[in-house]
Amino acid sequence: MIKSILLIFAAVGAVLVCRAQAWSYQYCVDYARQHNINLRKSRVTEQTGAVNLDEAKAQWQPTLDFGMSHGVANYPWRDGTKNSYTSNYAFSAGWTIYNGGERENNIKRKQLQTEIDKLNTGALMRSLETDLLQVYLNILYAKESISICKEAATLSGAQADRARQLMEGGKLSRVDYAQLQSQYEQDRYALVNAQSTYDTRKMELKKLLELGIDTDIELQDVDWSDEQILGMLPDMASTYELALRNDLQLQSLGLEKDGAGIDIDIAKAGKRPKISLNAGVMTGYDAPGGSFGNSVKQAFGENVGLSLTVPIFNNKQTKSAVARARLQQFDAQLSIDQRSNELSQQVENWFIDTRSSQARFMAAGEQLRAARLTSELTDEKFDLGLVNTVELMQAHNDLLEAQFGLLQAKYMAMLGHKMIEYYREAKITLP
Repeated sequence: MIKSILLIFAAVGAVLVCRAQAWSYQYCVDYARQHNINLRKSRVTEQTGAVNLDEAKAQWQPTLDFGMSHGVANYPWRDGTKNSYTSNYAFSAGWTIYNGGERENNIKRKQLQTEIDKLNTGALMRSLETDLLQVYLNILYAKESISICKEAATLSGAQADRARQLMEGGKLSRVDYAQLQSQYEQDRYALVNAQSTYDTRKMELKKLLELGIDTDIELQDVDWSDEQILGMLPDMASTYELALRNDLQLQSLGLEKDGAGIDIDIAKAGKRPKISLNAGVMTGYDAPGGSFGNSVKQAFGENVGLSLTVPIFNNKQTKSAVARARLQQFDAQLSIDQRSNELSQQVENWFIDTRSSQARFMAAGEQLRAARLTSELTDEKFDLGLVNTVELMQAHNDLLEAQFGLLQAKYMAMLGHKMIEYYREAKITLP
């Protein structure tokens, strides 16, 4: 009862912590490491592999069994005693002395599989880190988008109010006012969409973190200077070499290839002789007969034997098993080549995308400054009656487009920086 109460308080405390503090990227990673279900299932696979390894090692040990049987027989037409009782008791032991090397190779294969399972868990965690990075940055992008949309709605709302005043004073037509009011409603609708996108991105993060529907989280803001966004990229060739060296999936595939080589040796054991040692003790009791103790003593016996099995023909089972293992080895090499090519393409794509985003960021910065100045001047001219509503709306939309262009380029460039950092160092850091 006390333990249950403590667990309830711990769960409530965890929820309160989730609601109270701003989640940094590293905190999200640490939380996911402990709570993500796919990751936890992968750890269960690791534990299962360890059990399988212990089982394979135990094949070196002899087997020992105890068995007994009891039987009653009835002979209705026999003269004299018509019923009999029989019981047998036996201990039997067996030990495989040699089975073509299959036992040793099975242990090697299980040991290799435990290493593969650990690498697969690590690769899953790294994949989770990159997924968290993209979702994390998407949330920050969506949050800044809300600020832009709020600013746009505030500006267009002020313009619509000014237009209403001009219309009431007879200086602006009802059509022009309706256009500016429509622009304001469009900006408000864009704000609602931005808020919805923000909530959707947060839901994606909660899914990765396995958080409940009643948990609300706020992310820690991350600020980057223009120097960081436009920072020089490292050498692409060295990045690819480091990616090959650090990639856990590639290491796992390499072990899979080694494991296929061991599978070939296991399959070849099917055409080698097998030697086994067997021994046992047994006794029994029959009734009617003498006393139980005397009967058991008289029936006591021992046996020991050595068996040799030489396979001659097994319907191509061994030959087929060897052929399948060789094909698995070849397939593993193809998977290694495929993964290497994927890494090459991914690294090159991130370099191309990051450089392109940096160029767009510089251009978008100039465009935003020009659009903001144009919007301010156009707004002043509109108050003086020097521009029409179409020009005012165009300046407003150009400013909005420039703001989103700069924001998108900023986050795409930083995502590229962090992904390149991941390929080089096998980790991701956010301030």
